[in-house]
Amino acid sequence: QVQLVESGGGLVQAGGSLKLSCAASGRTFSNYVIGWFRQAPGKEREFVARIRWSSGTEYYGDSVKGRFTISKDNAKNTVYLQMNSLKPEDTALYYCAARSNFVSDWNYWGPGTQVTVSS
Repeated sequence: QVQLVESGGGLVQAGGSLKLSCAASGRTFSNYVIGWFRQAPGKEREFVARIRWSSGTEYYGDSVKGRFTISKDNAKNTVYLQMNSLKPEDTALYYCAARSNFVSDWNYWGPGTQVTVSS
């Protein structure tokens, strides 16, 4: 069974940086896509970034382009989200998710890690 566990959230001032980690286990992920999503109170869940495990191809949501970077460590089965130039509007619960390359639905989700950006 796939398990995803996020870490690295916390409280940071606007303009600061945080690096989130998503530790993945339960299978090999060579044919998977790992993504980051976020949800702020009272708002819909928002796509942040994704990375295809086999090729390393990255894709970002418009609101984070140029500020956030997704990466992976194959040996550790871990995906990272480096977040720079943080803004108060980045405050949210950040989730890691996984899906097969061959489907569009995100089947697996972690419990989330809270990121709070103070102004």
